[in-house]
Amino acid sequence: MTGVVFRLELRRSRSLAIWLGVVVFAYGAFVGGFYPVIRDNSKLLDEYMAVFPKPMLAAFGMDGTLSNHGTFFNTYMGSMLWPIVAAIAAAILGTRMAAADLDRGFIELPLATRIDRVRYLAAGIAGQILILGALAVLSVAGVVGVGAIVGAGFDTGRFLMEVPLLFAFACALGGIATLLSVITLSRAISAGVLAGGLLAMYLVDAISKIEADLDWIGTLSFFRYVRTTSAINLGVAPWSEIALFAAIAVVTWALAVWIFRKRDLVA
Repeated sequence: MTGVVFRLELRRSRSLAIWLGVVVFAYGAFVGGFYPVIRDNSKLLDEYMAVFPKPMLAAFGMDGTLSNHGTFFNTYMGSMLWPIVAAIAAAILGTRMAAADLDRGFIELPLATRIDRVRYLAAGIAGQILILGALAVLSVAGVVGVGAIVGAGFDTGRFLMEVPLLFAFACALGGIATLLSVITLSRAISAGVLAGGLLAMYLVDAISKIEADLDWIGTLSFFRYVRTTSAINLGVAPWSEIALFAAIAVVTWALAVWIFRKRDLVA
């Protein structure tokens, strides 16, 4: 029965997964293909960027020259597209099986069968994990795939080391969305809190980069940990950042399942 729920959840997520997959792959392909232009005009770009205060550039993930592979990936993927895509996927997938299905009256059907609540929600979480993982792979595949065609000189192995970090970041958002969904039983509130929290963390991270005395508040932001360049520049996987996001995902998903077991779905 769990397998049936899992396959149903994947089927319901098919359109979302396809469209977001196309977006991240196409965007990655575009920036990967555009990199040689940045590399060949790096001196001119550096002179232009020198006009802006360094803390302000750092707030947008531009710690160094854009021709640097790590800075390039952070600027165009880690700071821009991936947090948005991950938040959209997490908000939709994480709130569907509890809040959204309850609002539509659909949840009564599967819970009336032999499957218990724990296995029901766990099947949905497994679907989240599969889709978020596929999106993380596609986000890097577009960059390195087209980059190889245009002679960008990317180290494929090092770029692929970013996949677990992007995946763990998305899972953390998915776990938070799922937990909020179970607690509030409202998709709108859950998605709003997730989006508002991410925006607040982005602003906190930006402020910590601009104001040196407030650097400590940047440790409270997810963005500080998703913008690491250790994998691409040094060939060292960001294990501590991956472990942080993974721990958040595991704890929030586990809490969501535990609360959902006896959550009053009428309230």
